[in-house]
Amino acid sequence: MIEVSSLAKEYGPIRALQGVSFSVSRGEVVGFLGPNGAGKTTCMKIITGFIAATSGTATVDGKDVVTDGVDVRRRIGYLPENAPLYSDMTVSEYLAFVAGVRGVPKDAIAKRINDVAMTVGLLNVLGQEIGTLSKGYRQRAGLAQAMIHDPEILILDEPTSGLDPNQIVEIRELIRTIGKDRTVILSTHNLPEVTATCNRIIIIHRGRIVADGTPDQIRGKHGGGNTFVVELARRDGIDRAPSVLAGLAAVRQVLPIERAEAPAGAAATATFRIDAAGDADVRADVFDACVKSGWTLVELKRERLDLESIFQRLTLA
Repeated sequence: MIEVSSLAKEYGPIRALQGVSFSVSRGEVVGFLGPNGAGKTTCMKIITGFIAATSGTATVDGKDVVTDGVDVRRRIGYLPENAPLYSDMTVSEYLAFVAGVRGVPKDAIAKRINDVAMTVGLLNVLGQEIGTLSKGYRQRAGLAQAMIHDPEILILDEPTSGLDPNQIVEIRELIRTIGKDRTVILSTHNLPEVTATCNRIIIIHRGRIVADGTPDQIRGKHGGGNTFVVELARRDGIDRAPSVLAGLAAVRQVLPIERAEAPAGAAATATFRIDAAGDADVRADVFDACVKSGWTLVELKRERLDLESIFQRLTLA
């Protein structure tokens, strides 16, 4: 549905985008994630035809965003970070105006307003002036204007910016609902927002894509090595644990993390980090070794960096 190839954008000496390439399939909900100044908004503006790229191409459903710009705009609904709202209009007047600009047939405008207002939860404020709405309802009005012409693609730039926690949850639920039958790109620097609403994440940093995949794929690729943490307990014989564990197939290294001495007669505990080769899952072998050695297995888990730590690692370099 969206194909971006070697996209670059320069503002004088500033290189906002440096060879960005990615594709988005029909029906995907993609989080475009990066710190402030990473190039997210610039990329979104190029895809939507608001600005031109210095080099590279972007197509929407096979249509070039430059040479077929009008056709591309028909397929896209765009919510910029600062929604283009007219505070002296009522919600209904504003949506009717946008519908007219978007080419919605006059005899279909009233139904489109009602349908979109029902989807985003605006029915009870259609007659209210936008300037009197709360921030959350103004953001809903911005979503409604992006959807009024029933586009196949929605591009949302920081859709929860400035909202309180309850409003953020409401907007996330809306995006999840909308994403069931549309292609959505959600541009943000807010990691919880992406993990709550998207099935794929693209991380951009300093104008370059540094990660792309599902949350699990990103954790697997960027979450560190194939490591496991095991905590054992036994009254005696626990000193043999490192050598026993190191002798297991696919185990490359066993590193002590913590040792807790116990009072006389009580079980001592010890925690180790196990580095395994490749993608080998050694947990079953560790369990068997514990049973044979008479150790109590207190805890055994695969150790992965969480997405927040991965994001920091990728964007603080």
